Amino acid sequence: MKTQWEHPKTGKKKRCAGALPYGWEQETDDKGQIFYVDHINKRTTYFDPRQAFTIEDLQVKPKRYDGNSTALEILHARDLSDRVVLITGANSGIGFETARSFALHGAHVILACRNQSRASKAVSLIMEEWRKARVEAMTLDLASLRSVREFAEIFKARKLPLHILVCNAAVCTQPWNLTEDGLETTFQICHLGHFHLVQLLQDVLRHSAPARVVVVSSESHRFTDLVDSCGKVELNLLSPPQKKYWSMLAYNRAKLCNILFSSELHRRMSPHGVTCNALHPGNMMYTSIHRSWWLMTLLFTFARPFTKSMRSRAAEASHTRVSIPRAPAVTLQS
Repeated sequence: MKTQWEHPKTGKKKRCAGALPYGWEQETDDKGQIFYVDHINKRTTYFDPRQAFTIEDLQVKPKRYDGNSTALEILHARDLSDRVVLITGANSGIGFETARSFALHGAHVILACRNQSRASKAVSLIMEEWRKARVEAMTLDLASLRSVREFAEIFKARKLPLHILVCNAAVCTQPWNLTEDGLETTFQICHLGHFHLVQLLQDVLRHSAPARVVVVSSESHRFTDLVDSCGKVELNLLSPPQKKYWSMLAYNRAKLCNILFSSELHRRMSPHGVTCNALHPGNMMYTSIHRSWWLMTLLFTFARPFTKSMRSRAAEASHTRVSIPRAPAVTLQS
C-alpha cells in the first residue's frame, strides 16, 4: 500500500506522517518489499499501520478573479509604498480606479491628465479616503507631442524612479479632427502619444528596474488590420483623411497598434528588467469613453444593468473606511 495518495473524486490528498506506532518495526523481505512487524501482537503485514492515522494535506488554492472582482481585492495585502506609479487619463473610469487602488496600497501615484480641474478633483477624492495617500496630478495632453515632451522633461527633472507606467488614456467614437501635430486625433491619443511618452521615459524605467509598462488595449483590435490589398503595411491607414475616416475603425486600428507596440517593447526592454503587458479591460465596462457618440451611449444605457461600473465603484468606496495592510513589497504580476 502507498503511504500517500489522492482521492480520485474529491481530489483530497492524504499521507502517512510521524513515526510508527509503539511496538511496530519496519523490515524488508527477500524481494525488497517493505513489511511491518507488530512485536506486541506477534504479527506481520504489508499494510502501513500509520494509515489508520493519516493526515490530510490542506492545499491553499490561488484565488480566482472574475468580472465581479475589484482592484482592491486583487491588491489585497500588497505593500506598494516603495513604488512610483504613473497613469495616463486617471481622472475618471478605469484610470481613476487604478490610481485609487494603487494609492490606497501606499504607492506614490501620479495622475497624468489633460484636464487639470478634473485631475485635481480625482486627487481630492482619493485623499478623502486616506489622508496619507501620496497622489498628485500633472498636466499631460497626448494630443500634443509638445505637451508629451514637456511632461517627460518635468518628470525627469524631479529625479523620481518609475516602477509602473499605465498607458490608459483613450478616446473613442470621436468626430474626425486633426491634432496640432497634423495627425488624426484618435490615433495620436490612443497610440502615438503613449508611444512617444514611453520612448522619452525608457531610461527612467530601466534605472528603476524591475519595472513594467501596462498598455490598456481592447479586444476590438481583432476587427481591423494595417495592410493594403497587396498585403503590405499601409501607414496612411493610421491617420486617414476625413473622407476615409470612420471613428470605430480608427479606434480599432489604434488598439491594434497598442498590441504591436506592447509586444515589441517587451522584446526590447525585458532584458533590462522592464516588462510590458497589454490588456483588454472588458467588453461592457461602463465608463464615459462612449460619450462622443449617441448610438454608443444608447447601447451602454440599455446594457447598464448588466455592466460593471467604475463610477459606482468609486462612489461606494468613498463611504468605505480602508485599512492599509503591511506586507513585503512585491512586483505586481500581469
